[in-house]
Amino acid sequence: MNRAALLLATSLLVTLSACSDPAFDENSQVGPNPALPDPKQFLLPPINVAAGIGWKKGEAPVVAAGLTIKALATGLAHPRFVYVLPNGDILAVQAKGPPPEPVKRPKDPMTSVIKKAATSYPGGVKAASRITLIRDANGDGVPELVTTLIDKLTSPFGVAWIDNTLYVANTDAVVAYPYMLGQTTPITVPAKTLTPLPGGPINHHWTKSLVLSPDGQRLYATVGSNSNIVENGFEAEHNRAAVWEIDRASGRSRVFATGLRNPNSPVFYPGTNDLYVVVNERDEIGAHLVPDYLTRVRDGGFYGWPYSYYGQHEDPRIAPQDRRPDLVAKAIKPDYALGSHVAALGLTFYSGALFPQYKGGAFIGEHGSWDRYSPSGYKVAFVPFVNGRPSGMAQDVVTGFRDAEFGKSRGRPVGVAVDKYGALLIADDVGNTVWRVTPARMSAAVAPSPAEPLR
Repeated sequence: MNRAALLLATSLLVTLSACSDPAFDENSQVGPNPALPDPKQFLLPPINVAAGIGWKKGEAPVVAAGLTIKALATGLAHPRFVYVLPNGDILAVQAKGPPPEPVKRPKDPMTSVIKKAATSYPGGVKAASRITLIRDANGDGVPELVTTLIDKLTSPFGVAWIDNTLYVANTDAVVAYPYMLGQTTPITVPAKTLTPLPGGPINHHWTKSLVLSPDGQRLYATVGSNSNIVENGFEAEHNRAAVWEIDRASGRSRVFATGLRNPNSPVFYPGTNDLYVVVNERDEIGAHLVPDYLTRVRDGGFYGWPYSYYGQHEDPRIAPQDRRPDLVAKAIKPDYALGSHVAALGLTFYSGALFPQYKGGAFIGEHGSWDRYSPSGYKVAFVPFVNGRPSGMAQDVVTGFRDAEFGKSRGRPVGVAVDKYGALLIADDVGNTVWRVTPARMSAAVAPSPAEPLR
């Protein structure tokens, strides 16, 4: 692409980003039956990413009434996921993404530059692939210890611990380390590969999440698609856009569910065998298409990608010779829409005692949109559950990551978890912080009784 063409295209993108959405009721795309406008196809899609600026001293996100928030750990290297060990120690998984994909379309280098500005900014912490252990033994929100546990990983995201073994979902494999609870010295022994996962050379959706089955015998890993809508070819999508089931003893694996464009943060609903994920749906088909969603994942289930969205709505970009009406007819409609392009990446269910108003529901980390004229996401939302199923309108719990006046992002939430005491933890990969949310009435010096942490 020559310089003149690049400048012209960049100018067009800036112009598009300055446009406004037509009047649209955003709430109509939250819930089990979202409004789905007609699809659009673009020469240049809307691109509007809030450039990162980080948090100044004393600044923090905004929380719902009755809550308070403070930084548990700062200066991290782009934390993407948080995991609470059974003894209460907290693991903050930080990741540097793999090398960028080859340029295939004129918009690709421009999109890459704009997206990079959302996470890299002057004074920001350089990304690294490591796991940091945070110990807050008395639950007062002031850690006694913050230390590197494992360094030089390969773009990690999900972790899980059982039987003195720490499993890490790198971008290309699930690996295992020997690890005794309470250990704070760095793990230096080589990892044992449990099972490879689809990785490069093209690795479009590189984050791989991980969860243990309720009986502890299996692991479930999420593997996102290798493109937005198969622009890298169907061969590049082999065993991707899926949830994998992995036998923990042997490493044998099978594809558990498919058609999930970019699933993340698998979690079993407490006390059940119901596996839920949040899913990032496809882009470049409209500012209000397609809603990201929360759904229960069924064994053998197909959820539409790439042939259809939100059940059986066919994607017009699939070439006639590649269409699969047999699969579209089987596509499962997701349980609960979260809004278009919110980039839902984090999910945890609340079973603690600190927040009775959130008991049994789901906290969701929404990283924030890029394929919109007006931004969406950039918050932690709560979805109520009734009888183990999402029910009712979502609520904003933590906002203020994006500065609406200046259009910049001080932070972007990713993974969410519940700590030993029932407080909500949030990994903020732009703010390089793990945040902790508690009731405002709770004294900072007096921690509540420990609660059973979610696995």
